[in-house]
Parts: sequence; C-alpha cells; structure tokens
Amino acid sequence: MEQRIRSTIVIPNYNGINYIENCLRCLEHEPAHVIVVDNGSDDGSRQIVQEKFPQVRLIGLDRNYGFCRAVNVGIAAGTTPYVILLNNDTEVQEGFVRAMEQPLERHPEIFSGSAQMRNLQRPGLIDDAGDYYCALGWAFARGRDKPIQGYQYRCRIFAACGGAAIYRKKIFDEIGVMDENHFAYLEDIDLGYRARLNGYVNVYIPEAVVYHAGSGFSGSRYNEFKVGLTSRNSVYLLYKNMPTPQIILNLPLLAAGFAVKTLFFMRKGLGAAYRKGLREGLALCLSGEGRTHRVRFGRENLYSYIAVQLELWRNILYRFTA
Repeated sequence: MEQRIRSTIVIPNYNGINYIENCLRCLEHEPAHVIVVDNGSDDGSRQIVQEKFPQVRLIGLDRNYGFCRAVNVGIAAGTTPYVILLNNDTEVQEGFVRAMEQPLERHPEIFSGSAQMRNLQRPGLIDDAGDYYCALGWAFARGRDKPIQGYQYRCRIFAACGGAAIYRKKIFDEIGVMDENHFAYLEDIDLGYRARLNGYVNVYIPEAVVYHAGSGFSGSRYNEFKVGLTSRNSVYLLYKNMPTPQIILNLPLLAAGFAVKTLFFMRKGLGAAYRKGLREGLALCLSGEGRTHRVRFGRENLYSYIAVQLELWRNILYRFTA
C-alpha cells in the first residue's frame, strides 16, 4: 500500500557535484516529494539531477541567489503540510522522513524540528543537535563534535538547523519564510526566533539521523566569505528580532560577545573580514530594507518575549557548560 505523502524535501544546490548524487540516492525510498532548487550551478551537478533522478523536480535558477532564495522558491513550490530542508552534502538514514514528521503530527504547537546531524567522516560525533542563541549575540550548534550517545533524547531547542529541518508549512503564512537579506548563514536562527516570538515551539528529533559532510571536506569552518557574512547577519538578526528596550537591556552582554568574537577572528587572521561584516550589518539595519523586515513588537506576545529573554540569558551558561 502506497504511503501517504506529507512532506516535500527541498534541497538547495550550488555546484554540489561531489555530494548531490549520494544525497538523492538516500532519498529514493523515503515517502516524500523531492525538489532540487539549483542556484545556477556550472559544475554539472544540475545535469546529474536531470539525467539520473527523473522523479525529482528540478527548479533551475539563472544564477546564485543564495541559500535563502533557493529555499523560498522550494517552499512556494511544495504542496504538502510539511517542508523538509536538506543540505546537498548530507546522507539520510532510512526512515528519516517519518521520524521527522512524527512529533509535528502529535503536537500542533511545534513549528520546526531539527534532525540528529552526525559528522559524515566521524559518525560517532554530533555535527548539530539543534541550534541555540544567547544574549552574547552568539548562535551555536548544540553538541558539535561530542559523542552521539549524549544526544539521543528529544528536547526543545531555540531553532532548527536548516541543514536538516522540518517545518509546518502553514505557519510560514503567519511568520514569513526565509529572510533573503541573510543570503546564507543564521537565516535558520532568525526563522526559529520569529516562531518563538509568536508562541511556537522548535524541537530536536534524535530519531531522524542525517550524516553531514560540511567542513569535514573543506578542512576549515572559517573563511573570509563565511566569517564576513555571519558577522553581518549576527548584527541584523538581533536588530530585527529584539525591540529597542530589549537591545538596551542586553547591550553590555552583546558588546562583550562581539568583542570576544573580534579577538577570536583576529587570532585566526580573519579580524578584518569580521569587522567588515559588522559594519555591513549596521548599514543593513539602518537601511530601508532592514527596517522593513524588523519584527513588529506586539503586546499580545509579551509572554513569548519574556520567555525568549530568559532563555537568551540561560543559554550563555549552556554555551560554556554543555
């Protein structure tokens, strides 16, 4: 008996020739529609999708518009109750889709779920077990590089990692989709943040296992492009989601957090890229485009703002002890 399709898997692809075939092979027996949104690849990966995976819907863009635009195109094209985002450098374990769907089927307050992402080269270690954000202005992956044995239970998280996440599609109509001002990096934190401010819940789903290549192939988690864009987006993220009184409340911690990051990247020879990103983030916040996307504070959501603020403080301790 054919299984009922409840999810559409959206895979953004840009020059992913080393990964895309393995990624799609693992999905051939998963009960989901699959959409690959190609960001103008010129390495032959688009052709691999066309020639070897006729069951996959391919949407080709004329150039690289970034992760966020590709995701939004895929979300708009999907017709199922759930959308699953998946990086092209991942391989899922059998049963992934049903495991991702199960918590959302039972709990209507859940907006998103984050898979158990394991390191593809070192599968005994966690790559990401849900994302967190703290009052230092830092976002971080729960459990990174730690043994998988400690991350086999469900829990609430701040946001789902967009590398392997499920979302309840109808809630996008209320909180919006990926903010394309990010281009890439921290857009998943921003999306989870908006959901939290509207009273929704994000969870970690350890039963859904994904193996992620990530920086294991490149050999480094840091480069000028990533550091600059992440620092830019970190400024925009807090400006967008925190009302002015909350920014003032957190200002001493935020100043300390950005100072520590500046010193960290200076030691790695990336201080100039980090500072340039901070300047670009401030410019974005002051622009009309940035102000337009700022989340409107609503008194009806005051409880959610208080709950999030308490979590931002608590996550500082979590960052250094977990």
